[in-house]
Amino acid sequence: MLLCANMSKEREDSSPRWKSRGSKSQDGSISEMEELPVPQNIKISNITCDSFKICWDMEARSKERITHYFIDLNKKENKNSNKFKHKDVPTKLVAKAVPLPMTVRGHWFLSPRTEYTVAVQTASKQADGDYAVSEWSEIIEFCTADYSTVHLNQLLEKAEVIAGRMLPFSVFYRNQNKEYFDHAREVQENRMLPSIKDNSGSHGSPISGKLEGIFFSCNTEFNTGKPPQDSPYGRHRFEVRADALFNPDTNLYFGDFYCMYTAYHYVILVLAPKGSRGDEFCKQRLPLLDITNNRFLTCKQVEEGDGGLVFHHAQDVILEVIYTEPVDLSLGTVAEISGHQLMSLSTVNAKKDPSCKTCNISVGR
Repeated sequence: MLLCANMSKEREDSSPRWKSRGSKSQDGSISEMEELPVPQNIKISNITCDSFKICWDMEARSKERITHYFIDLNKKENKNSNKFKHKDVPTKLVAKAVPLPMTVRGHWFLSPRTEYTVAVQTASKQADGDYAVSEWSEIIEFCTADYSTVHLNQLLEKAEVIAGRMLPFSVFYRNQNKEYFDHAREVQENRMLPSIKDNSGSHGSPISGKLEGIFFSCNTEFNTGKPPQDSPYGRHRFEVRADALFNPDTNLYFGDFYCMYTAYHYVILVLAPKGSRGDEFCKQRLPLLDITNNRFLTCKQVEEGDGGLVFHHAQDVILEVIYTEPVDLSLGTVAEISGHQLMSLSTVNAKKDPSCKTCNISVGR
């Protein structure tokens, strides 16, 4: 049974009036009733990005008098959090007593990938509107889950709306500083190696902090059809032919859709060679795209001539393409760009704008 169907959300300054056994009521009389049972052995299960199931054990005494459950739900304190930042007000959930387990669901107080603490009271509503309550249970900790493929498909549909027309491209490119490429040559056997994706983008993204890959770009300038000469990531650029990373033996996955308090929107895509470890990771977590027919990045066989491959990218979103395997520098070239290093456009650990209606869905941020 869904808790949200019989639940109200209370704040500390508007909590329901309750009294423990033996406390004075509003008319001055003493409530002499048997104590209500305290919830024991609390269990949390079926955790998603915006819901969970909760159940507990109770002694039989006075069980029939229980009319409500009070659930105290709080975000777990982060030791490294900014002490000057506004703290979240604890959330008190008031639910009618229903058979256990019950589901707590609500994106307005549950966020993905977030640690929470929870405690429970049993309560009996009195004739005067007050509540007799039990002692609080022990405090239990749990963490909400990542976005599911259902939520990612919602993001995918939103991203498709603004992707724009498709433009041709021929190379993937990656900008870094000179030391990065020197290290790849001297220490990594001339290879760029995958690393764990940072926490940029949607807070509920299942690839942040988990998927290993190498970031590439493919967007081109409208007037030249070539990669831009500016980059936020470094003045040295590795360019590789598109078919070296993207071909019929590659699976393409949708990873995320976000913005950073600007008009620009970003779409994260994942390229994974079929059967690779990255492919197996994505297959269980991300929507699979048709490489010949999607709104973001396509690879099609030319029917005439040499039967080669042609590639197109969406014009109106900035694509961040993650390739899940090592890439040998001998597959392409490294050269210095003529433009500027625009650090302000970097998306490293960038936080998504939670207020943007274009790229948010109603299951947290």
